[in-house]
Amino acid sequence: MPIQAIRFGYLLMVVGIVGYGYGWANGSASITALIPAFFGLVLNLLGYFAARAENLRKILMHAAVLVGLLGFISAFGRLMMKISEFTISAASISQIAMSLICLAFVVLCVMSFVNARKAT
Repeated sequence: MPIQAIRFGYLLMVVGIVGYGYGWANGSASITALIPAFFGLVLNLLGYFAARAENLRKILMHAAVLVGLLGFISAFGRLMMKISEFTISAASISQIAMSLICLAFVVLCVMSFVNARKAT
């Protein structure tokens, strides 16, 4: 699973950087567009250290799932707060992408944890 954390981290970083680049190109760049990239960076670091430190892998991957869950809740929560006035914009696309990526990561991790528990 550490490799998955790194891959999903890269996906989130791409979402954040593309969102910021789009805003920069339109003259409305905001640091908040990089929020997915910050979550992605944390996932990358947790995945990297989990792959390197066998004795810490379990706790680091649980921390990575927590980061993924917080990423999903924050992005999805922002979408739900604006559901009555929802419009397709770069920000909403970025929030949708972040929530889906984080949700997919959390689901894969939970399935992996369940399988690991069954194997022991």
